[in-house]
Amino acid sequence: MLSSPGIGSGLDVNGIVGQLMAIERQPLAALDNKEAKQQTRLTAFGSLKGALSAFQSSLSTLSDPAKFTAVTANFSDVTLASVSATSSAAVGSHSVEIQTLAQSHKLKSDNFLTTSAALGSGTLTIQFGTYSGGAFTLNPDKAAQSITISSGNSSLAGVRDTINQASAGVTASIVNDGSGNRLVIASSDTGLSNALKITTTDADTTNTDNAGLSQLVYDASTGGTANLTQTVAASNATLVIDGISISKASNKITDAIEGVTFNLLKANAGTITSLNLTRDTASIQSTVSSFVKAFNDLNKTIVDLSKYDANTKQASILTGDSTVRSVQSQLRNVMSNPLTTAGGGLSILAEVGISFQTDGTLKLDPAKLSSVMSDPTKDVSTLFASVGKTSDSLVSFVSAKTDTANGKYSLNISQIATQGIAVGSTAAALTINSGVNDKLDLTIDGVNTSVTLAAGTYTATSLAAEIQSRINGSSAISSAGIKVTLSESAGSLTVTSNRYGSASTVLITGGNGKLSLFGTPVETSGIDVAGTINGINATGSGQTLTGAADSIGLVLKITGGGTGARGNIDFAHGFGKKLDKIVGEMLNGRLIDSRVDGINASIKDINAQRDTLNRRLEDTEKRIRAQYTALDTTIASMTQTSNFLQQQLSNLPSTNS
Repeated sequence: MLSSPGIGSGLDVNGIVGQLMAIERQPLAALDNKEAKQQTRLTAFGSLKGALSAFQSSLSTLSDPAKFTAVTANFSDVTLASVSATSSAAVGSHSVEIQTLAQSHKLKSDNFLTTSAALGSGTLTIQFGTYSGGAFTLNPDKAAQSITISSGNSSLAGVRDTINQASAGVTASIVNDGSGNRLVIASSDTGLSNALKITTTDADTTNTDNAGLSQLVYDASTGGTANLTQTVAASNATLVIDGISISKASNKITDAIEGVTFNLLKANAGTITSLNLTRDTASIQSTVSSFVKAFNDLNKTIVDLSKYDANTKQASILTGDSTVRSVQSQLRNVMSNPLTTAGGGLSILAEVGISFQTDGTLKLDPAKLSSVMSDPTKDVSTLFASVGKTSDSLVSFVSAKTDTANGKYSLNISQIATQGIAVGSTAAALTINSGVNDKLDLTIDGVNTSVTLAAGTYTATSLAAEIQSRINGSSAISSAGIKVTLSESAGSLTVTSNRYGSASTVLITGGNGKLSLFGTPVETSGIDVAGTINGINATGSGQTLTGAADSIGLVLKITGGGTGARGNIDFAHGFGKKLDKIVGEMLNGRLIDSRVDGINASIKDINAQRDTLNRRLEDTEKRIRAQYTALDTTIASMTQTSNFLQQQLSNLPSTNS
């Protein structure tokens, strides 16, 4: 047996087999080409989905009504204040005079030789309120804060650090005035109602003398002890807007003009500065221009994937593809069909200067858009965003879903939302004694808390303020974002949750002060708003009402008013939402995914065919190689025989001899 094919016969068996197998493998190359084409198509559909997704992302801005109702605030002297406005601000001009800035209350101690000098230990209790007419009135929105000063932190520096670490609504610093070191305590918040009252429980058991921790006592009310000295009085910002005097606790003012925020920087009494509020047309132009660009970017991707070059007679990978044609036609149909219930005086894109070009791109005419924006009878937001316009000022449109149908919806309210309350059954005791009637256990909006009131004699109003500040200052309540309001009538106290709806509850569950302060309180849970939208029951939650059927996903907020018919809501999806919906269906539905699935199935089938063909080729090569190996062996054997015979013949005697 020959170990290497061709050695004995001279035949190039490997070369012959290789050439024959190259012919046999031609179908395999065809499969590779077929798979490569399918992979290219798969990549093309991936590019199409990516372009659609990018276009859909751009629609979120287009669908936001606030983008079309933005207002720009222009304050003529930016050194005095920075001013901004939201879409709720009314366009117009105002005169503004900034007379004074709000100030934080600041107090200083006596001099200490060094920062390590001993001050004292015990407990500091800090209250916030207003000094007026010799009396201190507690700020009902800010709870008293207690800070424990340990003996290890009783130095001037230690007290400073302990106060700052407590996050108690005050800050402390040490100032060296050249003659010694003074502790300065300042309210974190500005305004008259944030003046400080500081009392102590001194470790030396004397709480008002000028020794130990009592050196930090401050009570400027008549008869009070003030061992600290006021350096800056608590004061409100004062300004005059359009001739109206305004006083605010903060230099950041958000409620002087609706939708306008002032950040006061400097006072300049006697100087009038102008504030102009104008519609932010530049923002609208930018939003619409971005939409046109985003669509044209998508259109370019579609064209590149499907175009046919008549000059080179070259088709693109998706030329003539039905899915691509469907994407193009659906998008064009959405943008070409007029809105029927927009409610803003506009129904087609051409009215704001957006038109299709012959190459399928969009073009924006900025001048036409600008003209529409200056027309008070036109509302560009209704052309692009999902907008609901209400006829009742106490009913506001909150939001809608893509499934909410366009239309005019009638609103009927059968129940106005209320807040949870607890009303005292008797006049409250006005003297609070420690350990006797100073504790209350409550559950507010499902959250439990216990509060301890400061001992003392109160008026009904000041007692209400004390209880309110203690409840709102409770960590359990404040961390849950809950607040209450305390009020009094003929001496009886009422606790009201600031929340609306069935989740709003006020329960006075116990404490040694319950009976003397509230008697047997009458507790009433809040109720949700209830009513119908277009005659169909809607779902109420607090002050919001959510529609069903055609109005599914339509959310309205009812902030007051009576029961019965409450007007209409004109709702329509603009082009932004309509396009978002159709693109979402393309991406999440079967339009493109079915084609991708089909291509993946074809690739899988090609791989299966390749595996089958490779197995067959292995068998074919074995068969051909075996045949030529046998031929090689046969020829080699015959060659040996031939050589032997030739040798024998050459050795035979010559016939001539």
